[in-house]
Amino acid sequence: MTDRELTRADLRAPFRPARREQVGIEVECGLVDPATGLAARYSGERGVQAVLEAVLARWGGERQEDAGRLTGVLRPDGSQITLEHGGQIEYSSTPAPGVGKAVDDLRAALEQLAELADRFGLALLPGGYLPFDRPADMEWVPMTRGALMREHFAGLGEPGSRARNVMALSLSTQVTLDYLSPEDFTRKLRTQVAAAPVVSALLVNSPLQEGRSEGLLSHRCWSWLRMDPRRSGVLPPALRPGVTVDDVIDWALDIPLIHYRDPAGRYHPAPDRTFAELLRHGYPDGGRPTPAHWSAHLNQLWTDTRVRDTLELRGADGPPHPFSAAVPALWTGLSYHPGSLAAAWDLLGHYTLAQHRAALAELPVRGLATRLGGDPVRPLAAELLRLARTGLSARVAAGLEPPHVPGYLDPLDEIVATGRTFAEQCLGRWHGEFGRDPARYVAAHRV
Repeated sequence: MTDRELTRADLRAPFRPARREQVGIEVECGLVDPATGLAARYSGERGVQAVLEAVLARWGGERQEDAGRLTGVLRPDGSQITLEHGGQIEYSSTPAPGVGKAVDDLRAALEQLAELADRFGLALLPGGYLPFDRPADMEWVPMTRGALMREHFAGLGEPGSRARNVMALSLSTQVTLDYLSPEDFTRKLRTQVAAAPVVSALLVNSPLQEGRSEGLLSHRCWSWLRMDPRRSGVLPPALRPGVTVDDVIDWALDIPLIHYRDPAGRYHPAPDRTFAELLRHGYPDGGRPTPAHWSAHLNQLWTDTRVRDTLELRGADGPPHPFSAAVPALWTGLSYHPGSLAAAWDLLGHYTLAQHRAALAELPVRGLATRLGGDPVRPLAAELLRLARTGLSARVAAGLEPPHVPGYLDPLDEIVATGRTFAEQCLGRWHGEFGRDPARYVAAHRV
């Protein structure tokens, strides 16, 4: 705790422009039984904890623990392998100078991790959602903050009604990009938020839950609509043409903190007050929020573009293996080429917040047939892909990417051309060649 109120400079401190543009990738995967498709439990000889211990023994690194239980490994190269609340395993790359290097690092790490998991009789399964599990059957990873989060969401009623599904079952492929100045922050953030529903509609890839489709193309996106909408989905101020860091700070101040850590490192539930109220009145014990509490609060906001000292693109389902490279390629091509960035804003910057929210509510069912402000998403996605390819080609010409990187977008071009999303392709195979057999599903989609 601190005895002084945080200043505006303290609140701005986490938003530091970078000195150069780099690319980071995070991929969440399930560790599943190849025969049943069911996720491994945290404990036991074939559990996720045992796999993490093997990662540490094989590659070395620094243990990451919560209350004495292993929850992650910081590898010697700076990358991380950590756990989500339901036992999903996440690889986070070190920042790379371009998509090509980031994807090479990602593929090498996932192949190593898959080989290690196979020794435990487990398969590494990327995608958008664990397709065969029930949240009630999952063993929660023993993370103290996880229990506090579940209590928070349960207390919200309907607005938090799918939080357990997100925490237990959600998978994704996320991209972390940089901004270099306040002006660059504005240009990139507004365009990324404007493009988010189109990208999410293009990438729907979680049509199964408990082995059933239930009419949804994205169970993941549908569940996120019911995980405290105040702190997820669209980042409201980002659709303003002149959005600034201060606009994001003001928005974040009006949202409650979920949990915080005391000086001894113990987690506590936060009182039901906005962060701005905590700044004015402090905690019930008289203490005041610290810079670490503010940073933790920013980590408790899960908008489709998440803003801190980087811009994290997190709204879309993860693609099937081996198409993970399409996501960083798309966002890098749009964000790191000034011409493509400006053209994408011109294409999408006029849609309103209400129209964005309507599209996010529609896309879990309709996918690429979603409409944004009355306009079909499919031609908008085609134009975004063209702009991204233009941006990547310019980076190749400048020597910033190897020549094959624009080809990472080919699977997405095929989706736009055929109208068949990854989700629809998956359903066709599930009811066809897989014969609704989880073993065949896992064999086709594992790393």
